[in-house]
Amino acid sequence: MKILIILPNWLGDAVMATPAIEALCTLYPDAELTLVGSYVSIEALKYHPLCKRHYVDETKKQGNRFLNTYRFAKALGKHDMAITFRNQLHSSLLLFWSDTPITAGRKSWHTSFLLNHPIKPSHPAHLVEQYRDIAQSLTRKPLVIEHLKLHIPSHHYSRPTLGINPGATYGSAKRWYPEKFAEVARAYSDRFDIILFGGPNEVGMANDIESRLNGINITNLAGKTSIAELCSFIGGLDLFITNDSGPMHVAAAYQVPTVAIFGPTRHLETSQWMNEKSYIVRHDMKCAPCMKRECPLGHHECMKNITAEEVIEAVKKLM
Repeated sequence: MKILIILPNWLGDAVMATPAIEALCTLYPDAELTLVGSYVSIEALKYHPLCKRHYVDETKKQGNRFLNTYRFAKALGKHDMAITFRNQLHSSLLLFWSDTPITAGRKSWHTSFLLNHPIKPSHPAHLVEQYRDIAQSLTRKPLVIEHLKLHIPSHHYSRPTLGINPGATYGSAKRWYPEKFAEVARAYSDRFDIILFGGPNEVGMANDIESRLNGINITNLAGKTSIAELCSFIGGLDLFITNDSGPMHVAAAYQVPTVAIFGPTRHLETSQWMNEKSYIVRHDMKCAPCMKRECPLGHHECMKNITAEEVIEAVKKLM
């Protein structure tokens, strides 16, 4: 059974697609997976034991994207079934032009005539469940979704270790403040070694936190890890404090006790999936969730009003 899967672009969304992928693999244990996605999503999911081929989608890099997509589809070739977790025209065209007989994706104007199973997921629902609904259209047998799953071994630390992730790639509206992260880190520095995480564009925030913690043993990994290393290092943590972000979902895949700070996003849709040791810190506000990259009102109170004391208390509840 050859299955073509178009992964979501964002790291967190790709991780949230793993229960649907694992459920399909349970039904088809002889499956040969072909994964297509962004560099980040491929680097996280290419280690799946049934993944036979994986490709970074570079169709929009140069030249005519429609022509590039057509050529890419023909290079991928026909599969037994295919699914796209992206709601995007070129992803639908990629499945259509691959000549795969059974195709599924989220219902929209383009999937309605390009794919045979344009699915409108149940709503409101967690994104993991929405992805399950799309995948369910590929088979009559019920798909049972379980935990998030990454096939990258977790790192082993010699001492109890707390990870802090101050960034969020989507935009500044999702980011809590470095001085508040530093205050929380200082409160637990006597019980944990502390590691700072972040992507290449989040080095400044991590450096800001580090500069506020003079005299405390800090390992600053911001901008220094590959995707696989990021997943492995997060997977071995004893505790994780993070914004709503891709690394938050990575932590859920490894069942790492996590305090997640939410502001402008839908916590019921993108919170940690099936992590019993997770706690959300957020404030109810009339303007939230706005789902904007930057605060449209300019005050950012959904995050600014969350205090370090609230997060410290949340950690106590987990501990």
